[in-house]
Amino acid sequence: QVQVVESGGGLVQPGGSLRLSCAASGFTFSTRWMYWVRQAPGKGLEWVSTITTGGSNTYYAVPVKGRFTISRDNAKNTLYLQMNSLKSEDTGVYYCTNQWPANTVPGQGTQVTVSS
Repeated sequence: QVQVVESGGGLVQPGGSLRLSCAASGFTFSTRWMYWVRQAPGKGLEWVSTITTGGSNTYYAVPVKGRFTISRDNAKNTLYLQMNSLKSEDTGVYYCTNQWPANTVPGQGTQVTVSS
């Protein structure tokens, strides 16, 4: 059974930074591409970033490219998202998942609020 626990969210001012983590279990983490997706208030799930199994290739949605960095530690079964230069439109709940596209995500997510 896939289990993920996201953490690291919080309230930050515009221009600030946060580092999200996702601890994964229940599947062979090192063999799966991993994804960050987010859900803004009142909206559906939105893809944010993808990382391949070894971490050598990464992909980003246009709104976050150049500001966010996805990474992973396969020895720790952990996924990360470094978010810099945060904007109010980055506000939402952030989820990690090993399957995208998808209608649902396995975890509870971590709330990110960007506000002054």
